[in-house]
Amino acid sequence: MNTVKIGSIEVGGKQPLALIAGPCVIEGYERSLKIGRAIKAIADRLGVPYIFKASFDKANRSSYKSFRGPGLEEGLAILDKIKAELKVPVVSDIHCMTQIESAAKVLDILQIPAFLARQTDLVYNAALTGKPVNVKKGQFMAPNDMKNVVGKILEAGNENILLTERGASFGYNNLVVDMRGLAIMRSFGYPIVFDATHSVQLPGGAGTSSAGQREFVEYLTRAAVGVGIDVLFMEVHDNPEEALCDGPNMLYIDQLEDLLKDVQAIDNVVRKHK
Repeated sequence: MNTVKIGSIEVGGKQPLALIAGPCVIEGYERSLKIGRAIKAIADRLGVPYIFKASFDKANRSSYKSFRGPGLEEGLAILDKIKAELKVPVVSDIHCMTQIESAAKVLDILQIPAFLARQTDLVYNAALTGKPVNVKKGQFMAPNDMKNVVGKILEAGNENILLTERGASFGYNNLVVDMRGLAIMRSFGYPIVFDATHSVQLPGGAGTSSAGQREFVEYLTRAAVGVGIDVLFMEVHDNPEEALCDGPNMLYIDQLEDLLKDVQAIDNVVRKHK
């Protein structure tokens, strides 16, 4: 398997399970830094390589009036400050080609949202930057479909590829995770990410916003680590009930450490068998 260097850390292969975590969307510098600092303290205690995540723009919200974040310029400035303060790599979503150049100057990973996984120009031009590209498998795609996405990135001469499972549409307003998909995508030879919190989302389930089932995050997380993944992706908040985006499926920070201890133990068993 290829390993991918992200800032000062490497993921994939024999590298330890890494964590991508943070609030769904940037809710100002101080709040985002507070959340990132708390997650980093937990990750440091457990020896987990940590990458901070927050979106500068959530362009795919259910309602036009939903909070989207501070936008490209202000959001990247905040992420740059958090990156310097916490001394960790940072990742955020890009939604159009006009964002790529600016985003690549700050972000250590360019993330392609699930709804845009098949947007050839976006994927290809993100790959041209040479930065690691994390593509979330579309809710409408089979795991094997991601081979074509990998091919688009390779055409740009970039092998710094991560693929993320975040659930598949199952009827209206519901997602399910087919754990076979993790193994299928991992067989392509690139690090696999499991997005534990978006996988329990109920898209559009609250009418003008998504609902979620936070209570199932821990179960899907343990199962995915048991299958074998390289990176765990979780949106985490100090108080999800007042979060401005995806609160119903985000994990409370005070639930994170015990869950990470569990998955480290599972990951150790899985790696011994491999």
